[in-house]
Amino acid sequence: MIKLFRYLKPYRFQMIIALLLVMTRALTDLFLPTLTADIVNNGVVSGDIDYILRVGVKMLFVAAFGGVCAVMGNYFTARASNGFARDLREDVFKHVESFSLNEFDKFGTASLITRTTNDITQMRMVIMMSMRMVVMAPVMSIGGLIMAISKDATLSLVFVVALPLLFTVVTFIARKGTPLFRDIQAKLDNLNLILRERLTGIRVIRAFNRDEYEKKRFEKGNYDYTATAIRVHRIMSAMMPSMMIIMNLTTISIVWFGGIRISYGEMMVGDLMAFIQYGMHIMFSMFNLSMMFVMIPRAAASAVRINEVLETKPEIVDADVVKKPEEDKKGYVEFDNVTFSYPGAERPALRNISFTAGPGEVTAIIGGTGSGKSTISSILLRFYEVDSGRILVDGVDIREMSQSDLRSRIGYVPQKAVLFSGTVADNICYGKDDASEEEIKKALEIAQASDFVAAMPHGIYSEIAQGGTNVSGGQKQRLSIARALVRKPEIYIFDDSFSALDFKTDARLRAALNREIADATVIIVAQRVSTIMDADRIIVLENGEIVGIGTHEELMETNPVYQEIVSSQLLEEEIA
Repeated sequence: MIKLFRYLKPYRFQMIIALLLVMTRALTDLFLPTLTADIVNNGVVSGDIDYILRVGVKMLFVAAFGGVCAVMGNYFTARASNGFARDLREDVFKHVESFSLNEFDKFGTASLITRTTNDITQMRMVIMMSMRMVVMAPVMSIGGLIMAISKDATLSLVFVVALPLLFTVVTFIARKGTPLFRDIQAKLDNLNLILRERLTGIRVIRAFNRDEYEKKRFEKGNYDYTATAIRVHRIMSAMMPSMMIIMNLTTISIVWFGGIRISYGEMMVGDLMAFIQYGMHIMFSMFNLSMMFVMIPRAAASAVRINEVLETKPEIVDADVVKKPEEDKKGYVEFDNVTFSYPGAERPALRNISFTAGPGEVTAIIGGTGSGKSTISSILLRFYEVDSGRILVDGVDIREMSQSDLRSRIGYVPQKAVLFSGTVADNICYGKDDASEEEIKKALEIAQASDFVAAMPHGIYSEIAQGGTNVSGGQKQRLSIARALVRKPEIYIFDDSFSALDFKTDARLRAALNREIADATVIIVAQRVSTIMDADRIIVLENGEIVGIGTHEELMETNPVYQEIVSSQLLEEEIA
């Protein structure tokens, strides 16, 4: 938790002002009982109305001044704590952005969302409360004890019993509840995971009539979270009545023994009234500190979870000295004996992969499910680090290039089309920030998307819903292709990007692509043979290994695996 306090450094000035204001407010609260004692002892007893009015006005002024200090203190406290939370959220988000897919898989999306929102909120709340209580409680308790002793040292012995008893109760309850706060955050992660899967997978859930199953699954996660929360709050709820009992017994003791001292003439009534107020200040300060005992364990658990994210070093980082690709090898891609395994996998997803792809060529990759086709595009984009071998882009090992430089040379169309909330133009401009309207429209035309975009209410400025839910699967794919085209990169990767298109649209799109990107390096990962029959080079994968490289005609003569794939998809007339 202490490691995260460095985010408070920019707000030192606000914190100092807040602490001074809180201290001033505490001193005004300590001064008021003295004025109360003066009114009773010197005004009420003697019947001096003028004295009562003079001291009363002074009390009103002190109370008003304390109120202003409280408001201003809360303002600066809120500025500092919310600024801390904002800066921490930004750093967590930026750090997560640098993660490779391995780190994303390690934490899980739902957990990262919880850590960036709920956990940081817990930290913000405890910092806000700490700045109010870290000065207020000690000043009130120590100052109140000093003032109480000054009024009557003998009566102050009541606190010798009350304060240790209060501290013991608070410590015991806090130690019981602390371990459960970590469980609460973990169960909240699980609840968010279930909720996220429920919301994003609603179509599949309803298609398979699994609503009741998902309800039970959510109920179970919700029950686990609720049961743990009830358990911890049941423990913590014992703190309030325990403290109130001790506080009330302390007040009764003060009144009892104070009354005896007044009867013997050793204490005045006004002093007893002030003593009671000091006692309440002391006890309520301890009570406020106990609330911190409730909040700090949960915030500490949250801090550990946030630190886990911030201290996780991304597996994939830029080299200390990055190399610039060679201009005479623009668009050149080479896989040199590459082997790659997913974390925890029993065997490599790819083994000894070697091939080249150059400008003006279409290289297609085909194979059965699980053969490693999409993995090739993932490691080329350096989403994962290879186990051995090397991948060259423009004559340079991609591990020696900066990630931004590498990805700026590639136009990637993923297997699962992803669109973001915003307009059609916003989504296309993801590929090129400064794309003109003409460039956007041309990219849409090549991608065979201009017709349906033109039919939208506002054309390229029509809104796309979150996740692209207001367009079909084929339309999403074409918009994703347009996003890559507007970038005009050296290398295009189409990762099974034509699967949702009908054969007619597929043929028109490939013909338009052949004209537009004839000088670029094109890598197509495909399931359909018809999509890649005209490729300059077809790579056949099976169980993560290359079992054949050649043109369609060459592979039809020599490669049994390719022959089997073709025969399973095409009629004899189409094969011929």
